[in-house]
Amino acid sequence: MKRLLVLLGFLLLPANLSAHASAVDFSKWAVLIVAGDNRAQSGGPTQVFDNARKDLVKAFTGAGFAAANIEQFAVNHDNSARPAEIGSIAGVLWDLSSRAPAGCLIYFTSHGTPDGIGVGNAVVSPGKVAAMINNSCGDKPAVIVMSACYSGQFVPVLARDSRIVITAARPDRTSFGCGELDQLTYFDDCFLRAMPKAEDFAGLGGLVQQCVTFREKQMKAEPPSEPQVSVGPQVAFTLRWK
Repeated sequence: MKRLLVLLGFLLLPANLSAHASAVDFSKWAVLIVAGDNRAQSGGPTQVFDNARKDLVKAFTGAGFAAANIEQFAVNHDNSARPAEIGSIAGVLWDLSSRAPAGCLIYFTSHGTPDGIGVGNAVVSPGKVAAMINNSCGDKPAVIVMSACYSGQFVPVLARDSRIVITAARPDRTSFGCGELDQLTYFDDCFLRAMPKAEDFAGLGGLVQQCVTFREKQMKAEPPSEPQVSVGPQVAFTLRWK
């Protein structure tokens, strides 16, 4: 019943529409999705990050991104995903952005620490993630989503005029929903649920913030994670879903 109330409440949230948006062909964008861990907060096994990876692929292809230009990484790797290792991720992103040069969509979902984000057995610092993305994507239009505890620490190093950066929490806060029995983290679930309601990525970020805030209040999850959204002036109201 509590989950039902959360979902019904979010359906009543107003959409953040962008009247001046113009259509973008996403089929030439590079898409990178990384599920960086397979452990719950307790240390036990969880599919929560891998579930997000698989659902995000479906959502992004449905929004017009080309399946051929999507690369996936996971700890629980299979035929659809490569092993999650930051050196391999960096090399693949370089190749991917060369064959799909119009822009970059990058989504990491994992555990986070005050020092960075988990990728396999390593904690990767904001500086290292920024160097990888800057090297491959430069000043191209980009949307970068960091779904992890403490992920607001990535905003200062990733933000550029040509980018939108969305994170699951502010720099000094945890996010929620990475237990052994969870299907998706609160943030990833809200992101996926907000996509059909959003006119563009800037609006999507605002809807995700509203959804996460609403859900945390319903579930009495404290302190609030406060997802962050950074919108560069050169991409505001230009990255349109439909």
